[in-house]
Amino acid sequence: MNFKEIEKLIELFAQKEISKISLKDGEFELCLEKASLQPSLPQIPLQQVTTRPMDQITTPSIEVTQETPSATSGESGLFIESPMVGTFYRCPSPNAAPYVNVGDKIKKGQVIGIVEAMKIMNEIEAEFDCKIVEIVASDAQPVEFGSKLIKVEKL
Repeated sequence: MNFKEIEKLIELFAQKEISKISLKDGEFELCLEKASLQPSLPQIPLQQVTTRPMDQITTPSIEVTQETPSATSGESGLFIESPMVGTFYRCPSPNAAPYVNVGDKIKKGQVIGIVEAMKIMNEIEAEFDCKIVEIVASDAQPVEFGSKLIKVEKL
């Protein structure tokens, strides 16, 4: 096959609605394939197309519910949150007393618990003077970044 014949074959391939062609002549081999930019959609006859007025078109709705906070475990208020993923511990060691309890008044910088991450014990400190309202996270509980650990009331 000479260059003019190949060029003519490429032109014909581009014009036709075929997606792939292979040609082999002795040691010479030519493969042409069109990249499909969009999937082939079936042709719908015009009489099958139906329309609906906009007021009849339904759209999926997302239901948003807001829980009312209870007196003891409300989601509103100030929380000390975990700054990392790990395991939250309320005590410095298994047999020790917890760092803080409900009702305690603590100062800025006071340790409220530990988050263990990759075998490193990271002390979590209060960012302001506050009163402990509720301990949200349990001892030895896995926590994620931003998990609520302790509910506080700013003093």
